[in-house]
Order: sequence, then structure tokens, then C-alpha cells
Amino acid sequence: MLSVIRVHLPSEIPIVGCELTPYVLVRRPDKTASPDDVPESAPLEGYFLRYKWYRVQSDKKVTICSVHPTKQATLQCVFCSKRRALVPKSYHCSPKCFTDAWQHHRTLHERAAAENGNDDDEVVRFNSGVLAGSLSNLNLPNNGPTPFYPSNITQKNGGETLVEVGVCKKYTPTADDIGYVLKFECGVANAETKQSLGHPSTILTSRVIPAPSPSPRRLIPVNGADVMGHLDQDGRIQSAGSFTVLSYNILSDTSASSDLYSYCPPWALSWPYRRQNLLREIVGYRADIVCLQEVQSDHFHEIFAPELDKHGYQALYKRKTNEVLSGNTSAIDGCATFFRRDRFTHVKKYDVEFNKAAQSLTEAIIPPAQKRTALNRLVKDNIALIVVLEAKFGNQPADPSAKRQLICVANTHVNVQQDLKDVKLWQVHTLLKGLEKIAASADIPMLVCGDFNTLPGSAAHSLLVMGKLDPSHPDLMVDPLGILRPYTKLTHQLPLVSAYSAFVRPGIGLGLEQHRRRVDLNTNEPLFTNCTRDFIGTHDYIFYTADTLTVESLLELLDEDGLRKDTALPSPEWSSNHIALLAEFRCMPRPRR
Repeated sequence: MLSVIRVHLPSEIPIVGCELTPYVLVRRPDKTASPDDVPESAPLEGYFLRYKWYRVQSDKKVTICSVHPTKQATLQCVFCSKRRALVPKSYHCSPKCFTDAWQHHRTLHERAAAENGNDDDEVVRFNSGVLAGSLSNLNLPNNGPTPFYPSNITQKNGGETLVEVGVCKKYTPTADDIGYVLKFECGVANAETKQSLGHPSTILTSRVIPAPSPSPRRLIPVNGADVMGHLDQDGRIQSAGSFTVLSYNILSDTSASSDLYSYCPPWALSWPYRRQNLLREIVGYRADIVCLQEVQSDHFHEIFAPELDKHGYQALYKRKTNEVLSGNTSAIDGCATFFRRDRFTHVKKYDVEFNKAAQSLTEAIIPPAQKRTALNRLVKDNIALIVVLEAKFGNQPADPSAKRQLICVANTHVNVQQDLKDVKLWQVHTLLKGLEKIAASADIPMLVCGDFNTLPGSAAHSLLVMGKLDPSHPDLMVDPLGILRPYTKLTHQLPLVSAYSAFVRPGIGLGLEQHRRRVDLNTNEPLFTNCTRDFIGTHDYIFYTADTLTVESLLELLDEDGLRKDTALPSPEWSSNHIALLAEFRCMPRPRR
């Protein structure tokens, strides 16, 4: 006969919007143990598994701390409590919690006042640094609405009510579950009579917490002119003829180690939570072109491609090669490029495998006795994905005789090992040479996006933005294979500029001081795009050809103090160790010939 041996949940902390999938181990009639489901539609020798989820309700509604969502709130910010949009951020579990979060919290007040278009006297008073009086105690039993009980109440036990919320093995908590414990039941039922047999196995979760929601990042105009935009059907403000590009290393699940990111709560580091949070963030940017790095092959096919398809995106993917990486190939990550079908059509796709280039280089210049050593150094499985798109929009009225507007988008993830400066530079140079060939065959604007794993001012970065290298650059000292010599060959003719350098463009943008403070004025790059406990710096870039494209707007950068309240990235609010970069571009009018 079928019986349940045990049940457990991968995480005891349920989060709104994150699917809960219990692990159920059963003993089958042949005495073997198995985690496989036995649904009612396919009973086993006349028996099946029956599942039920309950919300354990009581007369007392629990309010959750907005900073520490696993703790109960005891205090509320008075200023936020009067503004509906800020109420979810107003709850705190202790005075220390509020004090520690104050530097970040006060910016919510300032932003609320700015969005209301006035200098709110209350903002000045609350943000003057005097925290006493800014908080009110929560009288939780009387704070908030009386709990609503649906009609499908199944049990009452003392002061608690069990409300049935699901009858499947999996369950996704909703906003109605916030503050309540969930109960999962799994039992055996007779397929003929539908009667349950014996007592079901049960498990209780912690209280359901809301998914943390960071303050939205704004798109900041940097073009120095007021361009009249329009609101499209998805609510995006966009000027005619422009398009937006997002680049984001999302941190693959295989790389999200609890050893590396021990400061991130386990529930926030789990893939079910990060998946939901990343999708919410990516979809929320509504970019026309999306370049993602560290997308696992299985996650691309099972999650990102189908989910973004629902939002109008077509997907292209290139998985890293697996000559170095071993194990489950479906978990190997790669680069994924998405584009909105209503804005672009796909023309051509190029896959760049640096391993193949390494093989060719080794055959050409490395002595036979050193080939194995050379390949061990050069073969790192990194790739690039190049996509040529045709725009369905233009800067001028439709002209049947006008050339079609093509755009080339490169998406790459360069080798991570910091001691292999020669390999990084060689990979970047190889990619640039490939892009030059495309540029020579067509009059085409180019975008080069990705995680280059190289700091501003490095040889690889200098080559990208300068088109050549100073022979005395210290990175060139690392060249044990001689693959970089002669250094005069390390050039390219693409007029590439980093998009975020537009924040320091001369003569533009009154009121951009706050954003300039988040840019390194020595390199004109963000102060950081990667922020962990042990490292902070810039590895991610969006480069563009300045003779064919101009930057209209940039997604605001994050400040380190705001991130450090959670120690570093990833965090409950931001689910990668990198931040997303986004730029709005306009194709420059081409001279008529």
C-alpha cells in the first residue's frame, strides 16, 4: 500500500509570489521509497496522494518589518504612514532597526516630496536628523483591517481558523497570506471511494512575508535637450525614434553559493525567490533590447524565454562551451539576448566561441611543445552572442526609398580570473575584430554589452574606448604566451564610447549632480556595477558607436550606502551581485547620398 514517509520544504520562509514545492517521500506498494508524485489521475494500485494547503488565521493580524521581513513590526514611521505609496516601507521591528536604516529611509521622504513637486515642510522636519517623534508604536490588534475570512473555512481549532487555499502539491503565496502561517498536508486517498486513509503528514511554515520591493530606479535624461516623448501602450515614456537597451549579469543559481554570499538570507538567495525577483525587475524596465549574462541553459528554456515571450520578447541564446566546465550541461550558463517583436525583427545571429579562436591561435603561433600549456591558459569556455536586428521605427517619416535601419548588438561575458589579464584582453580584441568585419559589410550602429570582468582603466577597457593601447600599459606585462605581441596589432576602428560617460558630458543636465557623484570622474564610468562584501568595482558596460548613436537617457545608478544596509549584493531587494545598466539611444540621421 502507498504511504507517506516524510515531507519537508526547502525553505521554511514563504514569500509572496514565490512558488512553494514540498519534498514528499513515499513508500510504494513494492516497498521502494520514491519522491515521485502519485496524482489522482494516475493512481498506484488504487491509491493516490492528496494535498492541501491552509492559511492558519487568527484574530490577530501580524504586521511585517519592511527592513527585516522575517520579524514582526512594532514601530511605524509617522511620515510614511500618511502617504499611501510609502506605507509598505514604514514598518520597523525596533528603534535600532529604524535608526540603522535611516540614511536610506530618509531618501524615500525626499523622493516622495520631489515627485509631489513641492518642498514638503514635513520632509525638512523629519529629515533634520531628529528621529525622536518620527515613530509611532503599533497597536497591532487594532492596526489595519479586520482579517477577511473566505467562505471555504474547513476547520476551527481554538482561536485559530484553517482556511483552505490550495489543493495541489505546489502553492504560491498571495498578498492575502502575508503575516500568516501556512500549513501543508499530504495524505493517501482511495482512488475509488475518494476517502482519505489515516492521518495526513503535515508541516507548518513560518509567517508569509511580502517580497521586498526596492525603490524604482528612474531613467535620467542626459541629452541636454527636452525631447518630447510619448507614453506607449505599456506605459513607457519614450521619444520618437529612440530605443532602450538593458545589460544585466543576473548571477546564475550555480554561482549563488551560500559560502560566497553568507550575508544574504538563505530565503533571498534561493533560486525560487531570486527567479521571481529578477523577472519582476527585468520586465519592469520594459527595455526594447535585453542582454543578460549568467543565464543557465535550463533556466533560459524553462523560465526566461517563455516568461519574456509573454511580454512580447523574442529570445536568442548562446551557452558557454563545456571543455572546461563539467557535470550537468543544462546548468552551464551563457548569454541571452531578447528584443521586443513590435520594435525589431531578427536579421542574423553570430555565435563567438573563444575556445575555437584559441585553437586557431595556438595552431598559428604556439610551438608544438607549448600547445597544451597555451590551451590550458586560453580555453576558458567564454562566449559572445552577436545579433543583427532591423528596427521597425525611424527618426523620419516613412520613406520607401530609405535604407532599412539595422542595429548590431553584442552580448558577452569575459573570463573572470583576475590574474589572466592577457586572456581577458585577447578575448576582447577577438570580439572587436569580429565586430569590425560586420561593420565593414554594412553601415550599422553597434552596441557592445556585457560583463567584461575588467576594471575601468585596464588594458581591455582602454582598448574598447581608445581603439589602441599604450605599449607601457602595466597589463601588457602579463603575456607568458606572447599572444599580445606586437602590441601595435591591438587596435580597432570602432568609435566606441561607454554609455554611462554621458553623465559627465560637458554642458548638460542641470540637476545631475547626484548622478555624477556616482560616477568616477577619472574614468567616466560608474563607481561600481558589482558590490559584494569583499569587492566593489565596475565590470559591466554598455558601449556604443558614437558616430551612429547618441545617448538620450540613462538608468540611475545605485549608491553604495543604500546597498550596504543589507551588507552587499545580492540582497533581499536586489537578487544579483551586479546591478542592471540601461541606456536609451537614438540613431543619428544618416546623410542622404
